[in-house]
Amino acid sequence: MDKLNRIHTSAEFRRRLVERGATNDDLRRFDAFVSRRGFLGASGAALLSALGADAAFEGLFGRGLLPMAMADAPASSDVDGKPGMILHVTHPVSGEFPPHMLDDDITPTQRHYVRNNGGIPDRATSGDTRGWQLTIDGEVESPLSLSFDELRAMPSVTMPLLIECAGNGRAFFDPPVRGNPWQHGAIACSEWTGVRLRDLLHRAKLKPSAKHTAHFGDDPPLGQAEPFSRGIPIDKAMEEHTLVAFAMNGKPLSPLNGFPVRLVVPGWVGSSSQKWLNRIWIRDREHDSQKMTGYSYRIPKAPVAPGSRPRKEDMQIVTSVLVKSMITRPGPDTISKAGQAIDVAGHAWAGDRGIAKVLVSADYGVHWIETKLTPPPNPYAWSRFEARLRIQQSGYHEIWARAFDEAGDAQPFRQPWNPKGYIGNVIHRVPIHIET
Repeated sequence: MDKLNRIHTSAEFRRRLVERGATNDDLRRFDAFVSRRGFLGASGAALLSALGADAAFEGLFGRGLLPMAMADAPASSDVDGKPGMILHVTHPVSGEFPPHMLDDDITPTQRHYVRNNGGIPDRATSGDTRGWQLTIDGEVESPLSLSFDELRAMPSVTMPLLIECAGNGRAFFDPPVRGNPWQHGAIACSEWTGVRLRDLLHRAKLKPSAKHTAHFGDDPPLGQAEPFSRGIPIDKAMEEHTLVAFAMNGKPLSPLNGFPVRLVVPGWVGSSSQKWLNRIWIRDREHDSQKMTGYSYRIPKAPVAPGSRPRKEDMQIVTSVLVKSMITRPGPDTISKAGQAIDVAGHAWAGDRGIAKVLVSADYGVHWIETKLTPPPNPYAWSRFEARLRIQQSGYHEIWARAFDEAGDAQPFRQPWNPKGYIGNVIHRVPIHIET
């Protein structure tokens, strides 16, 4: 009898989804969820009891969303120096951390995400800086060649700076796109020590023809790919927070994060921050490497229909990341008591822009409260937000966060689509359970 009741309940729930305009993809995911879990256990029962509320149908299905409980959580792995990382690829190493492990204002080195495009250089593995040189050539009057000790002897700065993978959030694109299925954790705000890139370019004496940089590293390419190389406009290279970094959180860079030297180009997609750096070629035109042309690290100049393939000439290079927030407390599937205070915290950032406010909701975005926002120590670190919520009704609930930047742009409820799954910034939703 109990089994028949569950089947009837799930069928009734599915009917309500159809009435609310659920798409075929929504229904496919729902059917897969029912088949996989059968709505057995506390989470399934709580989900059914809570989602009968009008707020759930207005906030979720009114926006074409499904409960986060219907998504599978990725499994973590232990990688040398990165315990608890969600490993997407082993060669080249690519992995992230769940948001609840990224609560620190300064991200520990062992929790900084990894996105590699090639192999890890032998120099990085051995920790040997002998023979390393940084060359700056091309459209300069005085080409440079600096040893590691010569670079370290130059005036340096230390500051927390954000680096975020261009594909962070790719898992939430629908229809799905190819590439690592990053969720929320391919982002970090570690403390970097290095020489301002503009100081090196001043020393090399840029020619008036200098327009763009091209970066190269020691990492060996995979298969037939050319060595990984990207670049940035000279204006961004001359920005005071763009660093040639040789230390991370007060220690030498880790092998996975670019030892001995890397670029840190904060606010822009992480592929701009070349790891294992050994050359900066100054060019009189936009860099045209394999990873700067075609569809690589490019998005459509105008919105396109999901699943379509724009022409290459209709694509443009991805630069700044978009406004975004991440809930670091509470963690997913936290259990709390009805009426008990729930402390909510997290980070927000917006690339080249500042954060104006962050709102949180506990009723599927029907009602929102503004959080306490702590400004960042510099324009390219993240802001912390905090709030306290109380949920009176038992059952399944979600805490949502939505950030707004200083230009008024806000995170979307459903992820706008592009063919490579870049700069995803859909709102962050954390499932929790309330007991009586």
